[in-house]
This record gives sequence, C-alpha cells and structure tokens, in this order.
Amino acid sequence: MDPKLPFIDLHRHLDGNVRLQTILDLGRKHNIRLPGDTLETLRPHVQVDGVMPDLITWLNKLHWMIAVLGDYEACRRIARENVEDAKAEGLDYVELRFSPYFMAGPNKLNPGKVVEAVVAGIAEGRAKTGLKVNLIGIISRTFGAGAGLIELEALLAQRAHLVALDLAGDEKNFPAELFVEHFKRGRDAGWAITVHAGEAGGAASVWAALQRLGATRIGHGIRAIDDPRLLDYLREHRIGLEINLTSNVQTNTVPGFAAHPMKRFLAHGLLATINTDDPVISGIDLRHEFMVAAPAAGLTAAEIAQAQRNALTLAYLSAEDKSALLAAKA
Repeated sequence: MDPKLPFIDLHRHLDGNVRLQTILDLGRKHNIRLPGDTLETLRPHVQVDGVMPDLITWLNKLHWMIAVLGDYEACRRIARENVEDAKAEGLDYVELRFSPYFMAGPNKLNPGKVVEAVVAGIAEGRAKTGLKVNLIGIISRTFGAGAGLIELEALLAQRAHLVALDLAGDEKNFPAELFVEHFKRGRDAGWAITVHAGEAGGAASVWAALQRLGATRIGHGIRAIDDPRLLDYLREHRIGLEINLTSNVQTNTVPGFAAHPMKRFLAHGLLATINTDDPVISGIDLRHEFMVAAPAAGLTAAEIAQAQRNALTLAYLSAEDKSALLAAKA
C-alpha cells in the first residue's frame, strides 16, 4: 500500500456492514430475538468463518443485519456508523451502496423512507467525520423486476444524493435482461452505472451488464477471465473492476487466493481495484485486503499501488476532488 496515494474503497455495502454491537442494541430495542445475546455468541451467525458453498449461502449471513432494522432511525444509525467506521479505518474516500427494498423487507418499512433515512445518516456521518463519501443505490435483482421498479422509484426520489445505480443479488436466476428499462431510467437520471456481474454468473453476465445496462464499472467481474475478447473490451473501454478478494474466496467464486485472477487483470492493463464488499460479514477491513489478501493473491507492492491508482481513476468524483485527495497525501 502506497501511503502517498489515497486509501479508497469503491465497493462496500452499508447494509452488509452493521456493527455487531448495533445488531445487539437494535435487537433489544425492537424486541427481536437474536441467535446470540453477546458479541461472541452472535458473531458466528453474522460473520463468515471459512468458505461458503456459494454466493447465496454467503448472502444469508446478511439476515440479522437487516432483521433488526425495526424503524427508520435504525436505518439512519447504520448509515452514520458506516461513515464513522470508514473514517476510523483510515479511509480517505468511500462509496457506500445499499438496497432500500432489501433493508425495508423484514419489518415492512417503506423503501422510500428507508432511502431518506440512509441519506440523512450519511449526511450526519460526513458532518461528524469530514470524510468524503458518495452513495450508490442498489436494485436487488433477487426480488424480481416488479420489486425493482418500486426500489428504483424510492431511489429516484433522492436522486440528487446518489451518484450511481447498481444491480446486486441473485445473479444466476435474475439476469440483467430483466432490468433494462430500470437502468435506462437510471442513466436518464444522470447516474453512473455499476453492476454486480461475473461473480455467480459467467462472462456472459458481464457482457449483459455492459451491453444491456450500460455499466461502466463492474462489481467483481471475476469470470471475465474466461473470455479473452471480454478482457480486451474491458481494457479498451476502460471499464472498472471492483474486486473484493476475501469475499471472492469466501463465496467460492474462486477456489483460493492463489487462483484469484486479480494479478492477471492488472497484467492485462485492466482498471482493477481492491475493495471490501461486506467487511463485518467477511471479518476484514480494507487494510487487511491490502496487507494480507492482496499478497496472498500474488500481488507485488507495485501492483497493489496500481490498484490504488485505479481506484482514484474510477472514483465517482470530480477532477478537482481527485486532485484534492492526492494533494492531501503529499
């Protein structure tokens, strides 16, 4: 990790990064029976220990993080705490993403009010910490296209407070083709587009995200390594890859760090970056990804620094903001 370069996380789910203590607090407040009543007894039900069979099994670890969102203040709190934790972690800039429909579901909240609460919590976190933060809205493909429209409307109501639209969830069973109109509306609203693809799905899923949804960044994109033509396209069109090393191992997307294609992506000239995904679930932070996971994946110090530079290139920031981040590290 190069201390002269900004420390940036471009792919972090705020609804997958809820403090264990906050889960306990909110569970008690809303009379929700949790599988553990201490940090250590709760931890195994929230945090991954080892490798999961697949992405969906891994995603089930999110359950208790959203089960305790009993009111809008809870949504506001976890958003604010995400900013506080990113600052405490030493980040210079973070992009936080969330799915309001997913967060609203267990306690039948209104997705639009969830978005309002998250926006308010992010603003509080910014004011408290001074950290530069941008917010990305997610359409959760897992609930289908109809629910996706409800989610999109909730996000559009706060469009000025978001910089991009994402698609996440069950990639295998809910392909990009179901969400073409959703993402056209997102682009028309002025948002950038970043899409989860090539994680549980193959290279064809990445192509669909690019060609059907207009993605200029891809969350994960691991299976792009299987298609030489796609690798060339990603390089030529400067499509960003938001790589999450530990998460990719834990979801069984790759069989281990040594098999991760990150090193090959960088060697091919792709704008690949290092991120955390869901830090609490994975039991990691961004420093761990740079200092432990990246070397385990075979990355040299020069390659790790290149990933840092790529993150600054891809960040949803103005040229002036990027220059300011660099100047602050000088």
